[in-house]
Amino acid sequence: MLKIALVGYGQMGKLIEQLAPQNDCEIVAIIDPLLDNEINAETVADADVCIEFSTPDAAFENIKKLIDLEKNIITGTTGWYDDLDKIKLMVEKKGTGFIYASNFSVGMNLFFSIVESTAKLINQAKEYDLFGLEMHHKKKKDSPSGTAKVLSKIILENIDRKTKTQYEKLDRKIEKNEFQFASIRSGNIPGMHSISFDSEADTIELKHTARNRNGLALGAIKSAKWINNKTGFYNFADKLNEITG
Repeated sequence: MLKIALVGYGQMGKLIEQLAPQNDCEIVAIIDPLLDNEINAETVADADVCIEFSTPDAAFENIKKLIDLEKNIITGTTGWYDDLDKIKLMVEKKGTGFIYASNFSVGMNLFFSIVESTAKLINQAKEYDLFGLEMHHKKKKDSPSGTAKVLSKIILENIDRKTKTQYEKLDRKIEKNEFQFASIRSGNIPGMHSISFDSEADTIELKHTARNRNGLALGAIKSAKWINNKTGFYNFADKLNEITG
């Protein structure tokens, strides 16, 4: 049975705790500022793998501490990716294992591939303009979502006429090379992301809607099982087939 330490005890941490026993995992530690404890050699001593779902301002330090303690790590926290290269160097130096994802849902990672394939087709159909929209619950602390940033990257890499993403509202006419991706935060929405392609004749919409967070939690648990006793720095999307079997 895989022994897991949870770093962050918000909605995702609680859900992973709930789903762990039925997936042959045991939660041996829960670390969160609200529980008045912290990451150290004692609190994570029994853990095979640490799963980190905290906040954008805490993620880098949490991950750094866990790497220093030579722990393998899964992180689903977004909003800190400017420091991703630093973490990669630390992982390589310590010889630990690390997996990150903007979204651990298998369905969302399939959606990434669908958007990429469609974008390549739309690149040749210049009569279509495009835009993105994402919606999340009111407690989400980063905007745009990490998933929105991944989708934007896919669009910019595959549609030549779009070279820049605009996440903020515009008080001017949008430029032809700009791709606008809007965000909404309200209520208890687990997550919705859509990419739309619009012409004078019609609109094509690609959309992923999460019914709940179970897919995210199960993806993180499967990743924890996969990274146990492995070394290296990985993006969940790149190892999706191996991780999900």
